[in-house]
Amino acid sequence: MNIIDNFLSLTKLPHCSENTDALFTFILDYAQSMGYETKTDSAKNILIRKGKPTLALQAHYDMVCMGKAPKIETYIEEGWMSAKESSLGADNGIAIAMMMVLMERGEELEFVLTAEEEVGLVGAGKLAFDLSSKYMLNIDYEDEGIVCIGCAGGSNILGSKKLDMAEEYEYFYEVSVRGLDGGHSGVDIDKNIPNAIKVLVEYLATKEVKIASFTGGERRNSIPANVVVKLSSTTALESKGLVEVKALNERLSVYESDNFLKLLLEFKHGIHEYNDEFNLADSSINLAIVSLEDAVVTVQTSARAMNAEGQKRIDSYALNLLKKYDYKPTIEDKYASWKPEVNTFTSSVNEAMVKVFGASKYEAIHAGLECGVIGERYPDMKFASIGPNIEFPHSTREKVELASVEKTFEVVEEIINKFRVSVKTLHQYYR
Repeated sequence: MNIIDNFLSLTKLPHCSENTDALFTFILDYAQSMGYETKTDSAKNILIRKGKPTLALQAHYDMVCMGKAPKIETYIEEGWMSAKESSLGADNGIAIAMMMVLMERGEELEFVLTAEEEVGLVGAGKLAFDLSSKYMLNIDYEDEGIVCIGCAGGSNILGSKKLDMAEEYEYFYEVSVRGLDGGHSGVDIDKNIPNAIKVLVEYLATKEVKIASFTGGERRNSIPANVVVKLSSTTALESKGLVEVKALNERLSVYESDNFLKLLLEFKHGIHEYNDEFNLADSSINLAIVSLEDAVVTVQTSARAMNAEGQKRIDSYALNLLKKYDYKPTIEDKYASWKPEVNTFTSSVNEAMVKVFGASKYEAIHAGLECGVIGERYPDMKFASIGPNIEFPHSTREKVELASVEKTFEVVEEIINKFRVSVKTLHQYYR
């Protein structure tokens, strides 16, 4: 089977983050049927190996499910594959589909497939294999013709607080913002994509309201596309712009919510510092998920930075803001950045890219790749990341360019061929 046929078979298997058992089992069975040794660890990471390779290919096997996913119905338009009303899972299913082709050929490689990448690089942080490889090619980048040599680190910062009951006002409404574009909270944070939670809170800023329930956002690493709030108001409300207002015929139990709304209004979603060297965000934060249920407010954010010092600053911003409004803050799933570095391995990958595409360049990315986390666990390993053109990951607009998949796979083949003929030479550089 070819790469796209393999990928289509993967879309039929549910593999939303934290619900990946079907794909986990499929990958193990497939690798074993192709004659490969397989191992797993306590985090449900997968190692697939044949021979004594010095090169590992790495990807993750969970996906961000948006819209109707994991029910995925694909279609092709003008050379791009998309899904109808759902995320596609090209991030990172295309990489797995490539690996399946290489396994079918019997290539002597290590394949490292990590669990729960999309919810905080969880699997990578618990990787527990004895790897023979000294070089790792991550296939989770999303722009062709580029060798990624660095990425942001990140942390998920949460706050919670119990609200007091309040007297309701005269009017009752459901106020919502639905169906915005959404996007990846790292690579799309600089694209001025509206955050549904911020849009709704800014609408309410001039109103006197008490909140009954609040449900906003989809995933910590996705820019919120939807939010629905039930509330009581002193005055009649009307739909405006992206905000839809529907009158309710029921009375609601409401909470003292002035400080709750002030926190969300003050929260600076988006870029906080800019990196001129790589022309991308240096630190940012995504106001990701907000809920009010049974009197308890929970605010979930995703903070990113290109270095440890920047991470401390953006973390402190979120923690201090939550404390200002008497929320109990916690940090979860913190992961390391990957410091940009050009070395002999990245140069070898760059040469392969030039051979296939005619040109190449090095870049860093304001998103979390697993190279930084894995590099902490395997400090002597050298990394590079490549991938085909994938647009709007973590959203229902996600799409992958089919021609780019084929050409990127040619780059992978070139890199594998380089290791067949020159691995002894490469080793000399790293003694």
